[in-house]
Amino acid sequence: MAPPDLGSLANLLDATLDAHNHRRAELQLNIEAKKEQYASVLLNIVENAAQPLKIRLAAALAFKNFIRHNYVDEDGKYKLPEAEVADIKQRLVNLMIASPPTIQTQLGEAISIIADSDFWERWTTLVSDLVNLLSETDPKVNNGVLEVAHSIFVRWRPLFSSNELNTEILHVVGGFGQAFIHLLGLADRQIEANKNNEQALKGWLETMSLLFRILYDLSCQDLPAPIESNLQDIVLILEKYLAYNNPIFDGEEDEATPVETLKADVCDALQLFATKYDDDFGPHIQMFTLNVWNVLSAVGPQRRYDILTSKALQFLTAVASVPRHAENFNSAETLNQIVEKVIIPNVTLRESDIEMFEDEPIEFIRRDLEGSDTDSRRRAATDFLRKLLENFETLVTNVVQTFIGSYLQAGKTDWKAKDTAVYLFLAIAAKGVVTAAQGVKTVNSHVNVIQFFSDHIAQDLLNSNVQAIAEVDAIKYLHDFRSQLSRDQWLSVLEPLVKKLGSNNYVVHTYAAIAIERVLFLTDDNGQHVITRADIKGSAQLLLEHLFTLIESDPSASKLQENEFLMRCIMRVLIVLKDGILECGIDSVLNHLITITRLIKQNPSNPRFYYYHFEAIGALVRFCSGSTQVNLLDDLWELFSEIITEPVTEFSPYVFQIFSALLELDSANTVTAGRLQPVLVYILDISKWETRGNVPPMARFISAIVPKLTAQIKAENQLLPILTIFQNLLAGKKTEQNAFDILEAIIASFTGAELEQYLGQIITLVFAKLSANPTDSLKSRVVRFYHLVSARGTGAGMGADYFIKHAEIVQANVFTPFYLTVVLTTTSQFARPVDRKLGVISYTRTLCDSQAFATRYMKGWGFTCNHLLDLLKNPPQVAAGFGDEIVNEADVDDIGFGIGFTPLNTCKRGPRDDFPDVPNVNEWVSAYMKAANQRTGGAIGTYINDRLSPDAKAVLAPYLA
Repeated sequence: MAPPDLGSLANLLDATLDAHNHRRAELQLNIEAKKEQYASVLLNIVENAAQPLKIRLAAALAFKNFIRHNYVDEDGKYKLPEAEVADIKQRLVNLMIASPPTIQTQLGEAISIIADSDFWERWTTLVSDLVNLLSETDPKVNNGVLEVAHSIFVRWRPLFSSNELNTEILHVVGGFGQAFIHLLGLADRQIEANKNNEQALKGWLETMSLLFRILYDLSCQDLPAPIESNLQDIVLILEKYLAYNNPIFDGEEDEATPVETLKADVCDALQLFATKYDDDFGPHIQMFTLNVWNVLSAVGPQRRYDILTSKALQFLTAVASVPRHAENFNSAETLNQIVEKVIIPNVTLRESDIEMFEDEPIEFIRRDLEGSDTDSRRRAATDFLRKLLENFETLVTNVVQTFIGSYLQAGKTDWKAKDTAVYLFLAIAAKGVVTAAQGVKTVNSHVNVIQFFSDHIAQDLLNSNVQAIAEVDAIKYLHDFRSQLSRDQWLSVLEPLVKKLGSNNYVVHTYAAIAIERVLFLTDDNGQHVITRADIKGSAQLLLEHLFTLIESDPSASKLQENEFLMRCIMRVLIVLKDGILECGIDSVLNHLITITRLIKQNPSNPRFYYYHFEAIGALVRFCSGSTQVNLLDDLWELFSEIITEPVTEFSPYVFQIFSALLELDSANTVTAGRLQPVLVYILDISKWETRGNVPPMARFISAIVPKLTAQIKAENQLLPILTIFQNLLAGKKTEQNAFDILEAIIASFTGAELEQYLGQIITLVFAKLSANPTDSLKSRVVRFYHLVSARGTGAGMGADYFIKHAEIVQANVFTPFYLTVVLTTTSQFARPVDRKLGVISYTRTLCDSQAFATRYMKGWGFTCNHLLDLLKNPPQVAAGFGDEIVNEADVDDIGFGIGFTPLNTCKRGPRDDFPDVPNVNEWVSAYMKAANQRTGGAIGTYINDRLSPDAKAVLAPYLA
């Protein structure tokens, strides 16, 4: 296939930036991506200075995303031709260095992705190439080189130590260490030489910042020799730039200048050395603590100092974490100064905070509640105060309470002062972090959180004529200390909270939704929900209408999906109500959800919002599918079919999960083949499986659709394409489990005669996987496959003999070792009742129906019987139902959220029971054995007598009695 045309590809990239045409352009771009040299042509566009910057940036972004998914497979093997790999590596570093900053960022991430698989064994020249590019005079070149280096080395920071990691770091230090030390000195001299040349100075200050970040990278696991031997000089440079100032940068209010960025990077490095290398760095701690204190005392409230202030406070927190250094803070006078001069100035609301509250409310909420404010002044000051509290609880509590008292007094006429008092109380009352599930679990024994709420907070919750921030403080107090309130206390504040949903203030009604959602999730020590379905059933309809009105107040796609907290509250209400929603206006709820889906599918932009949105739809499916009041299949089918066929790629994995749940719960088989066939045809297109996030839900969908469409699949000759998908999925480690989901659905739906021509090839593929160092989970799936063939028995044209016949065609005498070492051994380790039940049925039918076990594997008959009796010692009982009763949503703060496949927990499927008509296995085994013994003229009794030990005979006797 010819490479893409550069001009056409550039036009397509331009079209992806157009809101009206981006989806069509992205689909076309996916086609172009299959052509040879696609990645290289993208680099040509990036390199072409004649192209508009936006197109070059789009090409860099497309290149990064292409490399992420197409550079290597899950085994680390190249998916691109090696010549193209070599071309990319040869060009990428120089191209990044020569590119504008926005493009540098994207290419730097691409280099980091490549380094994940190739560095350093398959990219041994990278370090020397970087060192050779360093310049004595050009900071732009150096900054490009150091950005590349940092993008690779920063990967080491969160990793656990290992031989491989240490070898990689030694390789880097060997080639980069001395150049790093030299560049530190060079940058220091150039900063001094260019102190009056703003442009050059900015470049060299950025160089020094990057060097301090790389100092952290190189030292994050162990202290490298070049740094250890030059530690004294490095300490002097750190000290110098912590105190560095230059009047050239005076006057800036909002944006951090290179000086603040540099000092923040110094504090980062100091924090690492203070916590990890106390033996080497300990003598310098007191000096740096004083210097950092001086920095904090000198900075103003302007936004330009926010990151620096936060990093400085994080260093002091690290110092306070080392017991012998923490003693420096152990006096009432020192703590008084810290609270007055550092804590209070950094927790007090600033004008910029109030502006964000009013102008960017959703950003204010995320920063405050979600922890996305890890570099905010308030969060850093709180962490420092709590670390001091951890060390000196009584002393810190007494000092802070004095300030709280004076600010509460001032707060009678000044709402900002009261906000400071409430924030200080929150900071010292909570011990440990505020957990997502329970809020504050442990409180400071020297304060009374309920009393403080009654005396100072409650009136702001009940009174609507107070400042909006005061209302928010009251709601946040409830949110944080939710585990400390009793059920009765919560019931008393629930109604005022629901009323706050009617507030015109964006932050107030959003905080109310957050608090309501979290208390509905809250459980007591026995795992029981504090607020039950009965508690909210009467107000649920009004509550849901409030929430939908807030979400739909602006019908534009971007604004409608902006506030994920409102949708999360809707999801939680539906999960708590379960089928109670049928009495609370399910038609209205469903219409709202369908309307929202139609609007946001035009331009999905907030993965958290639409995740909670589909969990909400999933809750309706899970709890209401069996009702005659609503036909969810009819109501959702057209919309979901549109999403799949358009396609809306962000929604497809969720839609397939809900589709699957609808089919699995459709016991009456109300869905028609005419509806199902077009969707099946769509997913039999092998190209649709190239998107990894589609694989688990589409495999489940096939598993759900095969039993419904068995006759049509035969008539349309679609079994072979389905088996081809099974074969492709089985080949990948990350998709092999999905392959077995499809295979089990096929085995359970077709007869032995219909599978006759395919089973040999299936067994060949499965045995090949078994021979390649299989995991325990893979063995379990292979054995489940065997048991399903065996358990379906002669009535379906299958059974143990059917499997043996095809296995022996594949390889003579292969069945005996497979059965003894894989089937019997793995089955004895089954933990799930549904798997053990399948084993019982398989073994029983083998003992009663198999001619091979009756005549050829006589010892195997005895082994099988003994293993059956072991399973029956604790007879498996499979609970009916659809997954777990408790529904926990995915952690959307997880780094992998929204990338690929995110499961919907409301649609989580329970273990597959292929024999629901066998509720009591003991009774079934007894009846089946008796009937077989009678049918064979007593042969089963003879086998028992001849092939079992006396103990086994005694155990089995009641089953034939």
